[in-house]
Amino acid sequence: MNIFVCIKQVPATSKVEVDERTGVLKRSGVSGKLNPYDLYALETALRLKEAGGAKVTVGTMGPKQAEAVVREAYMMGADEGYVFSDRRLGGADVLATSYTLSQAIRSTGDYELILCGRQTTDGDTAQVGPAVAEHLGIPHAAWVSRLSLNSDGLDAEQRLQDTVETVHIPFPCLITVEKDIYMPRLPSLKTAREVKDRPVHILDLGVFPDTDENHYGLSGSATQVERIFPPDRSVSRQTWTGAGCADRLLKQLKDWKFV
Repeated sequence: MNIFVCIKQVPATSKVEVDERTGVLKRSGVSGKLNPYDLYALETALRLKEAGGAKVTVGTMGPKQAEAVVREAYMMGADEGYVFSDRRLGGADVLATSYTLSQAIRSTGDYELILCGRQTTDGDTAQVGPAVAEHLGIPHAAWVSRLSLNSDGLDAEQRLQDTVETVHIPFPCLITVEKDIYMPRLPSLKTAREVKDRPVHILDLGVFPDTDENHYGLSGSATQVERIFPPDRSVSRQTWTGAGCADRLLKQLKDWKFV
């Protein structure tokens, strides 16, 4: 089985500047980390690999420094990794991002299963995974908290708002997983030594099946951000000492309507 896991490098801090002209995050110079939700998707792929044999490929769209999260995936057990990096891909909304990923996945091979985390911590739309599946024309299921393989596909348990639903999905398919599906493993020092020289493939738009740059980045985005700005940060502190602090705290919480 060939499994592709979509991963992303997200800012490691909430203090990120915004480009007021384009409405996108200024990522240069900001330290990054592997999107926490993607760890659950990667762990799911590695469990399937251990259970029945599979090749696990990871891929991310981003600048070349996103190679760091691919190498982290190597240390956890991924077999091959790609960074899809091209300035023409920048500033993409959900539509353009999902189309880019679908073209990128097509350019790297054929996969029975594509796994995504529920969402990213910098976008929080939870839409990219299902949108990738729609571009690829394959069935998909979101919010999956449990899955099992069978001969022609998999059974996925989805936790919806008011119910739990189990669906059968034939291969090829795409799944977005919840954070309680498996506990992600820690990167292995032994594996890190073994994979330190493993190459990370850097691909640009030129290798995609569709090379029309108008379908990518800001040009391919159906939506534009009218205005975006960081929230105001206001921190105040009071120090209370002496008797009666508990009563005073209770009164304050009632005044704030917390209790």
